[in-house]
Amino acid sequence: MTTEPPALHGPEFEADPHPAYRWLRENDPVHRVDLPGGAWAWVVTRHEDALRVLTDPNMLKDPARGHETWYRAGLGLPYDHRPSLVRSMVNADGPDHVRLRRVVSGAFSPRRVRTLRERAERITDELLTVIEESEEPDLVRDLAYPLPITVICEVLGVPEADRPEFRRQASVIDSASYDEVRAIAGATDWFDSYLGDLVDARLARPSDDLLGDLVESHRAGELSRDEVTSTAFLLLVAGQETTLALIGNMLLTLLRNPGAMRRIRDDRSLLDPAIEESLRLESPLQNATWRFPAEPTTVGGTHLEAGEPVLVSLLAAGRDPERYEDPDGFDPGRGAAHLSFGQGAHFCVGAQLARMEARVAVGAVLDRLPGLRLAVEEAELRWWPSMIMHGLFALPVEFDRRKR
Repeated sequence: MTTEPPALHGPEFEADPHPAYRWLRENDPVHRVDLPGGAWAWVVTRHEDALRVLTDPNMLKDPARGHETWYRAGLGLPYDHRPSLVRSMVNADGPDHVRLRRVVSGAFSPRRVRTLRERAERITDELLTVIEESEEPDLVRDLAYPLPITVICEVLGVPEADRPEFRRQASVIDSASYDEVRAIAGATDWFDSYLGDLVDARLARPSDDLLGDLVESHRAGELSRDEVTSTAFLLLVAGQETTLALIGNMLLTLLRNPGAMRRIRDDRSLLDPAIEESLRLESPLQNATWRFPAEPTTVGGTHLEAGEPVLVSLLAAGRDPERYEDPDGFDPGRGAAHLSFGQGAHFCVGAQLARMEARVAVGAVLDRLPGLRLAVEEAELRWWPSMIMHGLFALPVEFDRRKR
C-alpha cells in the first residue's frame, strides 16, 4: 500500500475518485490539499466529521471570513468575489442567511413542487420522444441537461429566446476545473450583465415569476439589488447543475446494475429509495461548498485555525464503512440517510425539486426505453473536472427500438 496521499485531480481521479477518498478516510481523514493561486484547503472525508462540520454554526459560509491566502487566490464562483453574484444565502450566515432563505423557500414548497411536477412530466415526455427517434441518443445531453435547466428557467422567468445562450454559459460553470480561470470569468461576466438586465426589466415591469418576487422584495427593502442578482445566479446555476448530475449519475448507476434496474422497473415503490441510494453512492456534489472556522477548532484530530478553508467530501462520506454496510454497493431498497444535499441550516433549499425531477426523468426512462444499455465502454465516459460538482459530460445509450 502506498504511503503517499493520492492526487485529487486529473483524468484517473475524475473517472473514479472513490479509491482516492477511501485512502484518505483510512490514512488522512482531514487532508490538506493544494489549490491554484497558492491557496490550500482541508478536505474532510469521514461521515462523522463531515456531519459535524456541516451542522456546526461556527463553520461559517461568508467568503469574507476566509483566510487571506484563500481569498486572494480568487477561488469559488465568481473568481473575483463580485458582490452582484456572491451575496446569496449559500454565502451567508446567521440572520442574513435566514432572511435570504425565507425569501425563496416558498418557491420550492411541497405544494409548488407538485405543480412543477406536471410541467416536468410534459417536458420529459417531449424529450424522450426525441430520444426515441435519435440515431445517437445521449441521456445527459438529451434529458438530464435540458429538463432541469428548462424548469428552473421557467421558475425564475428567463425568456425562452435567451435559454440557449444561458445553457451554453451555465455549462462552462458546471464542468470547468479550477484552473480554467479565463473561461469561468467569461461566463460569470455574462451572467453578471444578463441578470442585471433581467432585474432592470422586472423593475420596469413587474412579473409573477420568482425573479419578479425577488425584485418586489428589493422594492420592499428586504433584499439589496446585489442580493437579488446573487440569489438569481445561485438558483439558475446550482438549481440545474445538481439535478443534471443527479439524473445522469443515477442513470449510469442503473446501467452498472441491470438487476437493480429490473427490480425498480417492476416495483416502482423502490424508485424513491433508489434515488436516495444513488445520491449516497454517486453524490452530484463531490464536495460541499467552502466553510471557514470562526475560531480555532479541531476536526478529526486535526487542528484548524480560524478562516482556514474547509471542504466536506460528500462522495467520501457517502461511502464511509463506519456509517454504511457494504458502502460501495448499490441497494435500491436501502434508502439510507445521506449528506448529499447538506445538513443543518444550509440544507439544499431545492432538494425536493431535484428529487422530483429525478423521479420523473428516471421513471420515464424505465417506462419508455426497454433494454437500456451503454453505447460505449464505460472507460470512455468523461466526468467533469470540477472540485465541487461530480457529473458526466455525456451518457450515450442504446435501447430496444419499439416496432411500429
